[in-house]
Amino acid sequence: MGPAGVAARPRRFFGVYLLYCLNPRHRGRVYVGFTVNPARRVQQHNGGRKKGGAWRTSGRGPWEMVLVVHGFLSAVAALRFEWAWQHPHASRRLAHVGPRLRGETAFTFHLRVLAHMLRAPPWARLPLTLRWLRPDLRQDLCLPPPPHVPLAFGPPPPQAPALRHRAGPFDDTKPEPDQEDAGDCCALCARPIQDEQGPLCCPHPGCLLRAHVICLAEEFLREEPGQLLPLEGQCPSCEKSLLWGDLIWLCQTNTEKEVEDLELEKAHWTDLLET
Repeated sequence: MGPAGVAARPRRFFGVYLLYCLNPRHRGRVYVGFTVNPARRVQQHNGGRKKGGAWRTSGRGPWEMVLVVHGFLSAVAALRFEWAWQHPHASRRLAHVGPRLRGETAFTFHLRVLAHMLRAPPWARLPLTLRWLRPDLRQDLCLPPPPHVPLAFGPPPPQAPALRHRAGPFDDTKPEPDQEDAGDCCALCARPIQDEQGPLCCPHPGCLLRAHVICLAEEFLREEPGQLLPLEGQCPSCEKSLLWGDLIWLCQTNTEKEVEDLELEKAHWTDLLET
């Protein structure tokens, strides 16, 4: 789906994880949460509420983070996914998912819900990755993930937790002499680019493509006129394949501090609701 051998740069990590309880007294319990740092978050859960863990996991550990779904384009998108996974019967997107069966463990039920979520709109078109952190607890999903959702194993790579081996920006590539002055107009509609987040730019060396988000989305969706969100497309300038998620990540401006504050604020309000 992307050019072979092209490495992607580190991106913001927005993940939704599944915890599994190893405590014999509570073994088999699970917990779904949102994180920007999986290693830190599982330490907080095992450290109790004083260390930033959730009320539902406090005093019941140890907990293991079994898997994490990552690649969301924003924290809001990840939080919506988290809520639906926690409350499948309250989500209109998952009305077709049956209730937990007699004899079905909480862990297996949550995997069944996850399988349907990855196949249901709007999540079915997101550039997600399903990463198993505990391969020994891995189970095949009742529905395989979409072809563009890869399976990964082990902890996320340092400094690049959302790494997807697809087309992406090049940190060590300097722009061509005229690239910064390539013009403030969209290459597709020729109108001025005034987006607050800036234009979408092709990351391939030497390519000067700059375009409005909507213009490039419409270009990518020519082959899928019934969809709203592209998955991938061909750069109109250099004609190389691009993943839509890679282009959007280039325009993200959230700082790590802002994202960490969001995670702590979310955990605070969750605890208030659960007590």
